[in-house]
Amino acid sequence: MSNFINRVLIAVVGLPVVLGAVWAGGWWLFALVAIAGAVAVHEFVLMARPLAPLAPAAYIGVLLALLGAERGRVVWMLGGFLTCFVLSFVLNTLAKTRPPATAAIGATVLAAAWIGFGLGHLILLRRMHDEPRLIAFTVLLVVFAADTFAYFGGRVLGRHKLAPTLSPGKTWEGFVVGSLVGIFVAFVALYQDRNHYLLIWEAVVLGVAVVLVAVAGDLFESMLKRDLQVKDTGRLLGGHGGVLDRVDALLFAAPAAYYLVRAFGYL
Repeated sequence: MSNFINRVLIAVVGLPVVLGAVWAGGWWLFALVAIAGAVAVHEFVLMARPLAPLAPAAYIGVLLALLGAERGRVVWMLGGFLTCFVLSFVLNTLAKTRPPATAAIGATVLAAAWIGFGLGHLILLRRMHDEPRLIAFTVLLVVFAADTFAYFGGRVLGRHKLAPTLSPGKTWEGFVVGSLVGIFVAFVALYQDRNHYLLIWEAVVLGVAVVLVAVAGDLFESMLKRDLQVKDTGRLLGGHGGVLDRVDALLFAAPAAYYLVRAFGYL
């Protein structure tokens, strides 16, 4: 089976599951996000093995951050994440073979913050008072559309490398195609509700913000993988790599969308 066909099959199966969980919300979404978070932490721990991250602290920090997002919004999510600091200190102190504390604790906190806050803000988007399903769906679809069309645009039109040292496969042509499609998706998804939810210009700004930070999230993961000398974070999703490879853009996009929508005055 070719890598392309594998990617398509994973997307066809996975996207309805994700959208279904977002539609249901509540504990259905929490369960999906918690599973994704646990797998992502596992992938990160394996990827960052040279830094000796303290896995239990990362798992617990992510889980409590997600639980806080589900039950108590931003403050509780932050409180859940902060347990990672204390647990990292305790575990590093009790470890029989102690790696450098700066590397071990730093890697652990990075995992909890990157994964816990990223996925936690998807839960927060789904819990927003005004049109929670609509805004969560919009962000997911913008990220998916921008990534998909950037991939195809790069394969067909790609000539100029976007970030050759971080991600040689990405091109400026693919970036432009993906960005335009992503912004258009945001415009179309929110257009019908323009008179009582996000205005047209707000929808366009949201689309621009999401596609830009999504690319930043993708390049951020590429930077970590290059630094740790790994190609993919895992093989669970076949041609898509690991879970982290699939949600890297969302881990930046969900927080950006949440705070931008709040800045527009919608809680």
